Amino acid sequence: GPGSLNLKQLYEKFKPGQELPPHYGRWQDWNFDMVPKFMMGNGLLVRLLVHTGVHKYLEFKAVDGSYVCKGGKTYKVPATDKDALRSSLMGMFEKYRARGFFIFVQDYDKDDPRTHKGYDLDVITSRELFKEYGLDPNTVDFIGHALALQTDDSFMDQPARKMVMAVKLYSESLARFDTGSPYIYPLYGLGELPQGFARLSAVYGGTYMLAKPDAEVVYDEAGKACGVTSEGETAKAKFVVGDPSYFPGKVRRVGQVVRAICILSHPIPNVSDAHSVQIIIPQKQTGRQSDMYVFGCSFAHNVCAKGKYLAFVSTAVETANPTAELMPGLQLLGAIDEYFVQVSDVMEPVSDGAEDGCYISKGYDATTHFQSTAEDVLQMFKRITGKEVDLDANDPATAGQEQ
Repeated sequence: GPGSLNLKQLYEKFKPGQELPPHYGRWQDWNFDMVPKFMMGNGLLVRLLVHTGVHKYLEFKAVDGSYVCKGGKTYKVPATDKDALRSSLMGMFEKYRARGFFIFVQDYDKDDPRTHKGYDLDVITSRELFKEYGLDPNTVDFIGHALALQTDDSFMDQPARKMVMAVKLYSESLARFDTGSPYIYPLYGLGELPQGFARLSAVYGGTYMLAKPDAEVVYDEAGKACGVTSEGETAKAKFVVGDPSYFPGKVRRVGQVVRAICILSHPIPNVSDAHSVQIIIPQKQTGRQSDMYVFGCSFAHNVCAKGKYLAFVSTAVETANPTAELMPGLQLLGAIDEYFVQVSDVMEPVSDGAEDGCYISKGYDATTHFQSTAEDVLQMFKRITGKEVDLDANDPATAGQEQ
C-alpha cells in the first residue's frame, strides 16, 4: 500500500541486493511518498484536518507553483481574472474571454441570484457554459483539468455546478498563499498524517497501533467483520474500516496506475526553480484518455538529501507498456539521476459495507492532489454513520495560516 519509504527501503523494494550509492548521503534523510499528493489549501482534506484538530500536529509548507502543459511546454496555471490577462497560454482576445469567465466564477454566490447571470448551474452543462463565454478548446481543457481537476472529459456534459465550484475552490485556495499555487504539503511528507491522527487519538485516550505487521480482519460466524488481529493479539470492533489490501474477495480492480519515482540533482526545468510543483498534462495534449501528473518536491521539505530533488510522474495505465506511457512527463524533468517505476492496481469495494461491516476505501488514482481521496473519505463517513460531515463547523481560514 502507500506510505513512505526511506532510501534503504526503496532500494530493497526496487533493487534488492544492490548497494546504496554513497553520493546520496544518509539513507535516513530520504522519505519517498509512494502515492505523493498535495493538499488544496481550502480543500476537503485540510478542512478535515482542521475539523479534527490534527493540523496542530503537522507543519505545512505552501507549494511553489502550479503548471499546465501545452504543446510540450509548461505554463503557470492562470486562475484569476488578473492571471488570465498576464498568461502566455492564451492569445489576446482569448484572455479577455477567459477573464470574463473567471469574474463570473469569482463572483458566483449560490444564495445571491444577481451573481447567477441567468444561468442555473444545475441545468446548464459545463460545455454550454464554456460556449456562452466563447472559450476555445485549449482554454476549456486547462480550466477543466488544471483548475477544476477533472480527470477526464465526462464533466463537460454534466451540470456545470461541480466544475464551477471546483474552479472557485482553486482560486480561493490560491488567494490564501502568495506562491502562485493553491497547494500545501507537510514537512517530512505524507507519512506525518497517520502519526498526527495517532497523536490526536492518544490525547482523547484512544488506542492506536501503527505499522502492525500482517494485520488481518476477523469475521464472526455470520461473516461480519468483528475485529483486527496481528501477532496473536485481536482488537475487537463493531466494524472495520480499511483500504482494499485488507479485504481480498471484497474488492474489484477498476484500473491500474503507473508511477515513476525520479531522483534529480537540479530543480525541474521551466518552473522558476520551484522546490515544490505540480504540472498537469491534460489528455488532449498527449492523445491519451487520461491526464498525466508531475509532482515535484525537494530537500526543502526534508524528504531528500540536500541539493537533491524528487519528481514523480503518474498516469492511468492504457497500454501494455506503462513505462513508455510516462514519456511526456519524464521529458519535462531534464537529467534524471535514477528512476524507479511501479504499476499499482486501483481497487474499489464491491459493496457498501452495511451487510458485512467492512467499510473499504477506494484505491489511490493517478492524481497528485487529495480531492478525490477526501471525497471518498466523506462518503465512507456517511456510509458508516448515515450522517454528512459538517466541515463548516471549523473553518480552515480561522485556524491560523498554514504557512
